[in-house]
Amino acid sequence: MKKQPSSRHKEIETGKKVFNEPSSTPFPVIGLGSSAGGLEALELFMKNVPDSSGMAFVIVQHLDPTHKGIMAELLQRVTPIPVQQITDRLKIEPDHIYLIPPNKNLTILHGVLHLLDMVKPRGLRLPIDFFFRSMADDLHQHSLGVILSGMGSDGTFGLRAIKEKGGAVFVQDPESAKFDGMPRSAIDAGLADVIAPVEMLPEKIISYLKHEQLNFKQTDTLEDASLSALAKVIILLRSQTGHDFSLYKKNTIYRRIERRMSIHQIQKISFYVKYLQENPQEIELLFRELLIGVTSFFRDPAAWEIMKKRAIPSLIAARPSGGLLRAWVAGCSTGEEAYTLAILFREVIDAIKPAGNFKLQIFATDLDKDAIDKARAGVYPSNIVADLTAEHIKRYFDKDDSGYKIKREIRETIVFAPHNVIMDPPFTKLDIVICRNLLIYMEQELQKKLLPLFHYSLNNGGILFLGSAETIGANNNLFETVDGKARIFRHIHQHSRTLPIDFPSSLINFPPPSRDFSAHPATVTSELNLKAITDQLLLDHYTPAAVLTNENGDIIYISGHTGKYLEPAAGKANLNVFAMAREGIRYDLNILFGHVQHEKGELTKKGLTVGTNGGKQSVDLSVKLLEQPEPLRGLVMIVFTDSTKFVSGIDSDRTLAEYSGDGRIALLENELQVAKDEILSIREQMQTSQEELKSTNEEMQSANEELQSTNEELNTSKEEMQSLNEELQTVNHELQSKVSDFSQTNNDMKNLLNSTDIATLFLDDELNIRRFTNRTATIIKLIPADIGRPITDIATDLHYPALESDAREVLQSLVMSEKNIAASNNRWFKVKIMPYRTLDNRIDGLVITFNDITTAMRLEESLRETDESYRFLIDTMQIGALIQDASGTVIMINREAYRIFGFSKEEIKGKLLDQLPLKFVRSDGTDLPQDERPSQIALRTGNPVRGVVIGIMGHSDKNFTWINVNCFPRIRKGGDKADMTYISFYEISGPTKPVTE
Repeated sequence: MKKQPSSRHKEIETGKKVFNEPSSTPFPVIGLGSSAGGLEALELFMKNVPDSSGMAFVIVQHLDPTHKGIMAELLQRVTPIPVQQITDRLKIEPDHIYLIPPNKNLTILHGVLHLLDMVKPRGLRLPIDFFFRSMADDLHQHSLGVILSGMGSDGTFGLRAIKEKGGAVFVQDPESAKFDGMPRSAIDAGLADVIAPVEMLPEKIISYLKHEQLNFKQTDTLEDASLSALAKVIILLRSQTGHDFSLYKKNTIYRRIERRMSIHQIQKISFYVKYLQENPQEIELLFRELLIGVTSFFRDPAAWEIMKKRAIPSLIAARPSGGLLRAWVAGCSTGEEAYTLAILFREVIDAIKPAGNFKLQIFATDLDKDAIDKARAGVYPSNIVADLTAEHIKRYFDKDDSGYKIKREIRETIVFAPHNVIMDPPFTKLDIVICRNLLIYMEQELQKKLLPLFHYSLNNGGILFLGSAETIGANNNLFETVDGKARIFRHIHQHSRTLPIDFPSSLINFPPPSRDFSAHPATVTSELNLKAITDQLLLDHYTPAAVLTNENGDIIYISGHTGKYLEPAAGKANLNVFAMAREGIRYDLNILFGHVQHEKGELTKKGLTVGTNGGKQSVDLSVKLLEQPEPLRGLVMIVFTDSTKFVSGIDSDRTLAEYSGDGRIALLENELQVAKDEILSIREQMQTSQEELKSTNEEMQSANEELQSTNEELNTSKEEMQSLNEELQTVNHELQSKVSDFSQTNNDMKNLLNSTDIATLFLDDELNIRRFTNRTATIIKLIPADIGRPITDIATDLHYPALESDAREVLQSLVMSEKNIAASNNRWFKVKIMPYRTLDNRIDGLVITFNDITTAMRLEESLRETDESYRFLIDTMQIGALIQDASGTVIMINREAYRIFGFSKEEIKGKLLDQLPLKFVRSDGTDLPQDERPSQIALRTGNPVRGVVIGIMGHSDKNFTWINVNCFPRIRKGGDKADMTYISFYEISGPTKPVTE
């Protein structure tokens, strides 16, 4: 029966896929970090995100604190997902994109975004690390970080925190990034789960989230099949890497395996076992996944402060005469905690200034060889400034192109080595053991065995420093608590051990190496080289012992048995011949070695007495500077030859006894004189050297101080310039995008203006040409090179000499000018000059348009000629004619109508007939009302009125003039009422009626 997800798992949709999200935030939150070149990468990323992905995206960039960003507008062009700039206490919602504002740090708590002010106004700031760490703390294994194009290493420490919590890391392929600094930093740190081109990352993320939910199950109830497959994975790991994870917590291992399965989209762990068998490189990747070391300088500062104030001073106080303190940092990862301990010890010594001379020797070990190599180098990215004070950086680090390098005085106190705390022997006689956040990954059984092992490694009163989630458990008889919250404990001395200690050899059982002793000894001997055996026999018994050294006395090669003349010096291993020389030859060896270096050749001193075990030996010492063969040129050969047989200690003066009294005195005086000469020579050399060194030292000190000051200034300037450069890169990309938009708009406007086929000319306020359309070149002789030239210098087809004066008049008055201007080839243009107004209502030149009205002018001229002919025809007609508009106003009348009405043209045109002293009567002589007149009937009905006889009498007439009237209304197309009446009439004979007063 298929197992159902628990009720606390909420279903969400990614694309068309539905999966469960076991998180307090019911949808995935994706953190994206980018810097220089990030706009292009973000646009490609968002273009490939589905519209309804169910995810929320939080984008953190390096932004200029004084620049108003337009990133939201730029991103909104490429995605339909809402894009908004973050405000304080903004609750995250799915299918939204959130952008960090300038000059702010960003955190997340329970799905709500909070903004914090930047501590530094300028310089190196790490907003991506800041947010990724906060996201890891809030979302734990459901945090997901994405690193895109950018300079520097911001984001790497934040990704490390995400990996610690079990989250996933996606990185843009550096080959596709415009700036590969940030992606390469994440990849070099071994933190990237998926590396892909930016356009493929959304698909990878969706696939990962889908398979993560399909693979999710309660790891505290692993099924038998899963446990069996898990055991097979551990066997494959042990077979290839040599490391046994069987005693590590199964749930932890299973979660890491699930992450790898999600990345490869594998649903069952049994399928993953097969995938491991077919892909050995995946075993190495899984091994590194299990070894993800999360560390930083002064991690958990409060606990380190307790170490500084209580633990280390107590160790120093227990040794008033001074001495060597030994420490072991187990699981040191990339070395930050080991260096933190060294820095802390130095600060404690400087603070309390103990009477004795104290030194610290730290053994830092880890299972990951790559991490050990990085720790040995002691080079860390620039973002360590987030965990260290400016004083720490200045005092204990040197700045270089790669970031910050730990200073030699700190580096020399630490020995880094690969070491398996489970399988390899422990370090002993220690004063401090630091094992932080390592035990939490191990089963209780293994923890119970390791803690007594740490107790055995510590001296009485030694300090054990554990992680914040670790404890000594039931081992209260082995350790006492110094500070429970800080997890610092002190070794309790036990006179007798009640239980045996499980050393690594008992924790992990290895099969004994197999050897084949079946071959007959004679067969083996017969296969050896007889010459080599003979040469070795001669070297061992007949050739004097000798060593080959370089110019500093460091031994390169040893021939024969040199144990009677040389012995290892106490302390750190040292193969220098002067440190190893036994008493009796050390002084003379120094003298001879120095003379040979200056004078070349070979020197020999005979009869030296060297102390050996239980007696003394007379030795002849030869020192030679080699010139041949060429490969050995410049090296020094030192040969030790026994001059007499070994004698007991009481007969050490036998060589003097061979001489008589005077001879003995002469021999002694000779040796004394030689010694005096050598001392005098050495003294002179020492004085000369001392003076030279003193002078050189003063010069070097002065130069060093200047260089230190210059270096600090340059480092500060470099950090500020790097930060400013990244901010400018971001602004530059935003502006480039804006310029691209403007260029597109400009092209659109150019095509729009050209498509109108209207000649348009743009001038600045000095009447210089700013822009013109293609059509303008057909009127004014313009070419692209004319831009910037005065318009008055350009030849034109227009007959418009007043163009300059009219243009300046428009600039002064801001009143548009419009004129019809003739041009060559019988062309006419309507020239319109208007002020050029900007969006902020500022006059910045002129816009001149040239509309070709040649056709209109020709039609107007033709109409004018037609009108004149028409008027002539109308005026010569023997019939009266007039035209009235809808209101009855006379708009045209001919001569015959003047005559019939008895009025002049000026008296009638433009007036209503009712305004004239006219009287209208019907044919029967009765008055004709206005609404019954033929023109009014025609206007009102829209129908022609023909053959109506009416009488008209003017102011000077005594009789009526009878006329026959025809009216024709005009109704325009689409209209329903007449707007004009054409009236024609002629005089007829008919009844007359005298007018009486």
